[in-house]
Amino acid sequence: MNPATRSPLMWVVHLSVFLIVALWTLPTAGLLISSLRDKDQLAVSGWWTALSTSSQNIVVRAPGPDAQVERDGKFVISGNLLDGQAGQISAFGFNSREPTAFKVGETAELNDGEKLTVQADGNFEIVSDRKMEGSRGQRVFVTASSPPRFTFDNYVEVLSAEGIGRSFINSLTVAVPATIIPIMIAAFAAYALAWMPFPGRAILIAVVVGLLVVPLQMSLIPLLKLYNGVGAFFGVPAKTYVGIWLAHTGFGLPLAIYLLRNYMAGLPREIMESARVDGASDFDIFVKIILPLSFPALASFAIFQFLWTWNDLLVAIVFLGAGPDELVLTGRLVNLLGSRGGNWEILTASAFITIIVPLIVFFSLQRYLVRGLLAGSVKGG
Repeated sequence: MNPATRSPLMWVVHLSVFLIVALWTLPTAGLLISSLRDKDQLAVSGWWTALSTSSQNIVVRAPGPDAQVERDGKFVISGNLLDGQAGQISAFGFNSREPTAFKVGETAELNDGEKLTVQADGNFEIVSDRKMEGSRGQRVFVTASSPPRFTFDNYVEVLSAEGIGRSFINSLTVAVPATIIPIMIAAFAAYALAWMPFPGRAILIAVVVGLLVVPLQMSLIPLLKLYNGVGAFFGVPAKTYVGIWLAHTGFGLPLAIYLLRNYMAGLPREIMESARVDGASDFDIFVKIILPLSFPALASFAIFQFLWTWNDLLVAIVFLGAGPDELVLTGRLVNLLGSRGGNWEILTASAFITIIVPLIVFFSLQRYLVRGLLAGSVKGG
């Protein structure tokens, strides 16, 4: 179609798609950039300033009196306030009320008659006529500008944390069976609801659709009590992988059955009728015809279910526990942040570490995603 003859609606659609892509891409790009930034710069400026020089107010404590040397009848403590890092100091002070009272190169009179001089490159000197005493060094407030600094320290801190490897294995142990089990059950149920006429089929389909809107939080505790009651009767421990597999299976089955049923109902009826004429049973038709043709829908649900179970924290804590040997990866990363979120700078690196496996799953199956979601959406049996 000639661009000049395109309808205004087409341009609106293209613009909407562009905006949606931008809304998803920009935050992800910002998260990636933040995960690679120095944590001090990350704390004072946004990711969009990552390539520009940043200015921040920092508090540095000079070496104590033990570091003083005698020079020309004076006692001197010297060093570098930037600790060897690249940057420039524009102002300094020794009082929290006036942190920028002096410009670089000026001399500040300290409370004990000592004199402090700070240079732009961070070099400083504290000079006194008499020997300095005390156990702590002078506190200096500086305003420093530093070039962009990128590092993998945030990733190293997360990957080297105690228990990360165990939690990674726990997440895989939860996510893989919790993805496969509901697919296996839902495939049989979807075939029956799509191609096997029996009394009450329409009611069952309506029940499945109704279960799609049941909030997980509302059914979580009743399901836990039911599982604990059955487990106590058969002598099964309360906190096991079996429990969380069954929980994720129960929460995932309505969507799986609905999605697969719609897809299977859209398959050509002639194929099944020809197979029945040749003497194939329902099981043969299901295994040899329906399952191979339904792979796009199976892959679509597998992506959604794996993403849900891999990123889950609530169900994992309730059914598996929060002990050091049972904690899943999301729970371990939450613990790394501290009780008050003091180590929040590692959150950006944690986010990308957790999405490595889901990205592998998504890009492996993404070519089937749209086909599986759209097929069967127009007509159903």
